[in-house]
Amino acid sequence: MALFGRNKKTEPAGTTDAVQPGGKKKEVKAKEPKLSKVATGGSVSGHLSEILRAPRITEKASSSMSVGVYTFDVADRATKRDITKAIFEIYHVRPRMVHVVNIHRKVRRNARTGQYGMSRGGKKAYVYLKKGETITLT
Repeated sequence: MALFGRNKKTEPAGTTDAVQPGGKKKEVKAKEPKLSKVATGGSVSGHLSEILRAPRITEKASSSMSVGVYTFDVADRATKRDITKAIFEIYHVRPRMVHVVNIHRKVRRNARTGQYGMSRGGKKAYVYLKKGETITLT
């Protein structure tokens, strides 16, 4: 018995031996382990378009666009680094700064049934661009 890896036989990385019916050995490639989100450098898996859900068009957001501040609804697990990468890949502009704000859930009352429920909440990001740079929102 090998304690703590002592006297352990080492095999070349990526190959293992598998015994087939009949006693024949067959060399099988081992599956690569899935990398954690930390190891891959991102907290949100998937495409960059999933990080930026939609532009947030409100009166406050519209007035701040003239100054170079754009507001987006983003994924709940998105980080500032993820948002910066997504903005660069989609709109080809590098943000000067990104602020992320949690939108709290709120209690809502259904007017028809009188029952109470909760709104979804979420996360939004304020993206600050350099002077002269713009994003065309569709």
